[in-house]
Amino acid sequence: MQSNQNRIKTFLEDLSLFTATPGTGTTRLTYSPEDQLARTYLKEQMKQVGLKVREDAVGNIYGRLEGKDASLPAVIVGSHFDSVPNGGAFDGPAGVVTGLEVAALFQENQLQPVYPLEIIAMVEEEGSRFGSGLLGSRMLAGQVSAESLISMKDASGVSVNEAMLALGFNGNQLPEARRTGKDVKAFIELHIEQGPVLEDAGEDVGIVETIVGMTELKVTITGRAGHAGTTPMDARRDALAAAVQILADLPQLAIEAEEATVLTVGKLTVYPNGANVIPNIVVFTVDIRSKSEACVQAVDQQVRTIIQTRTPMGITAEIEEMLYQQPVQLSGKIHQQLTANSEALGLKSRSMVSGAGHDAMVFAGFTEVGLVFVPSKDGLSHTPEEWTDYEQIQKGIEVVYETVKQLTKAEI
Repeated sequence: MQSNQNRIKTFLEDLSLFTATPGTGTTRLTYSPEDQLARTYLKEQMKQVGLKVREDAVGNIYGRLEGKDASLPAVIVGSHFDSVPNGGAFDGPAGVVTGLEVAALFQENQLQPVYPLEIIAMVEEEGSRFGSGLLGSRMLAGQVSAESLISMKDASGVSVNEAMLALGFNGNQLPEARRTGKDVKAFIELHIEQGPVLEDAGEDVGIVETIVGMTELKVTITGRAGHAGTTPMDARRDALAAAVQILADLPQLAIEAEEATVLTVGKLTVYPNGANVIPNIVVFTVDIRSKSEACVQAVDQQVRTIIQTRTPMGITAEIEEMLYQQPVQLSGKIHQQLTANSEALGLKSRSMVSGAGHDAMVFAGFTEVGLVFVPSKDGLSHTPEEWTDYEQIQKGIEVVYETVKQLTKAEI
């Protein structure tokens, strides 16, 4: 293999140090102190592999190797560098490190691309801080308004724009971060599978054909607080009791929908969260995914109907759509190139549908996209136990490297 496994290992292990929860996984929220440390590290590594570094208006990091024709659109390789709370060291960083390693190989082999090569490390893919997934890529795709960055806030009430300003970025300059098909020829992302399919089959890489559609709802149930001991049961406006009645019926909706539809309530916050206080506000999320857009929309509507009909008198329910993405078919041409390069390298591969959302699905709205999966040990992700062997990551990087050479028409 041309790639350097020790360098890949060093990149990933260095990035894993920038966490708010050392010893219990990776917690690196967007625009946090850990973000800043990782940001400094990534920019330095990009410079060391010969790239010209810049940050866009919202904090996505780019490293660029100029092409022989600077006017041509760029081939971009990368992923995100934020994490879920107490997550793993590979979800996102594996794709960023792929970009770094590809750039290092271009430098070592004295390859000059005709089309510019760019490496990207994106913010807020997970949505862990501000509750809106794929935010970094959606901002650069022009799918987010500057106004929404003011209204979108974290658990402490800090808006996206306020957090940006603290690091020197500015949501009011959002249009300056915009990328289009005119300046991006293709986007390639490597990601850990986050499931058991490749490991169970003993296969090296998955070449993704389709990414499922998804929607994410934020539901706020509002009642009235009161004393737990002195408020009669028939006089209560208990927001948590109302929420529980709703939540109990949601999983069955996905089961009945079929088409690989899944529904998850992954976040629930109770206010004021006192043992002897009747809850007055409950906020929870509903994540719906399916390879069928019709199923996503149908289950979304059923969820809304249940919330409206099961909310008791004296209690209100507000539903906010935080994210909506259609199922995405990725580039057939790049899929063929990735598959052919896997075979040429002697690797076992398969075509796959991604049940997880990735920045690749946003890029697919304006350019050609390829997505490569590498195996996840025991299918685990979003946990400190998340693991992919460095040799397996290296194999995936080799596939990406060969494909990027073709896409950029690299020459010695």
